[in-house]
Amino acid sequence: MKVLLGRMNAVARWVLLLQCGLLAHAMLNPIDFLALQSIRKGLNDLPGSSYFASWDFTSDPCNFAGVYCDGDRVIALNLGDPRAGSPGLTGRIDPAIGKLSALAELTIVPGRIYGTLPHTLSQLKYLRFLAISRNFISGEIPAGLGQLRGLQTLDLSFNQLTGSIPFSIGTLPALSNVILCHNKLTGSVPPFVSQTLTRLDLKHNDLSGSLPPLGLPPSLQYLSLSWNRLSGTVDRVLPRLNQLNYVDLSMNQFTGCIPGNLFSFPISSLQLQRNQFTGPVQPVDQVTIPTVDLSFNRLSGEISPMFSTVQSLYLNNNRFTGQVPGSFVDRLLAANIQILYLQHNFLTGIEINPTVEIPLSSSLCLQYNCMVLPIQTPCPLKAGTEKSRPTSQCIEWRG
Repeated sequence: MKVLLGRMNAVARWVLLLQCGLLAHAMLNPIDFLALQSIRKGLNDLPGSSYFASWDFTSDPCNFAGVYCDGDRVIALNLGDPRAGSPGLTGRIDPAIGKLSALAELTIVPGRIYGTLPHTLSQLKYLRFLAISRNFISGEIPAGLGQLRGLQTLDLSFNQLTGSIPFSIGTLPALSNVILCHNKLTGSVPPFVSQTLTRLDLKHNDLSGSLPPLGLPPSLQYLSLSWNRLSGTVDRVLPRLNQLNYVDLSMNQFTGCIPGNLFSFPISSLQLQRNQFTGPVQPVDQVTIPTVDLSFNRLSGEISPMFSTVQSLYLNNNRFTGQVPGSFVDRLLAANIQILYLQHNFLTGIEINPTVEIPLSSSLCLQYNCMVLPIQTPCPLKAGTEKSRPTSQCIEWRG
């Protein structure tokens, strides 16, 4: 029997074993069976992983670890041991994966998968969930993924992908999560048409250009574009996105003003630091966002008292002028403000008793402004050692 099996191709072996009763409950479609065999040949367990131990093709593949079937078709494939800390897999993704035509879910755990994404992924017309993160995938994102009209989640984060984000990805109507962070992607952010898109994470790439004014849907709740080279204004983009609860546009080259109504959105963390935003910042109401970081921009004018309700506020390294509003002092002394960084501006004063004690849970930094410090407080090392800005700079700025 063993000699006979050795001379037969995979499908013939499968049929013979089925006829002989040696293949338990073998119902899997032969095309899916062959596809799984090809996928297995391209991948191996990393040392310490035993994921493929159950992949014995003389038994029912629907009982393999990570293989889920509906009738005679594979509908989900979760490659690798999903437990935290598992070493994962190595090898390449075989193009035969495109033969699993009923596949709705494909995930690969973090590991050392290398090579490019097979263009045959575009054949998986029922695919809703595609997550291959924290591996070593290189090359470009196949434009054919734009044919997967039912795709809801696309997570290719923490790889080595290059090239631009295909315009076709933005046309997918059912997208809810797009996570392409920590790659080497270039080009611009494409417009997204999906009205169910809630998460867009493109941070740590090399994207450039401006954001399309109508290219981000109002359904967005999580927007992270930090550590790119994006530019242009955001005052026509952000005001429409009133469902946002997390915004990080830091470490880019955005210009223009920060729209005032942004501070009224249900945001938990607003990160706009290290850009080139200009002008005054004028929230329309008391700001309830716990953390607001507007540091290292070119913002000017007086600091709005509307910011006094923020728990951690970073306004340092800007061009703010005038007095620090008294409401900040009140809330700081009541320990309602945890961090208030105002260093490296052109502020001219703050009404605070020099003998008062700042609560231990609060941190205030005022140095390098146009005032004599009324109170000595520890500042971050990056603030430098100079207590006040040179008088000549202050006179020149007022002039």
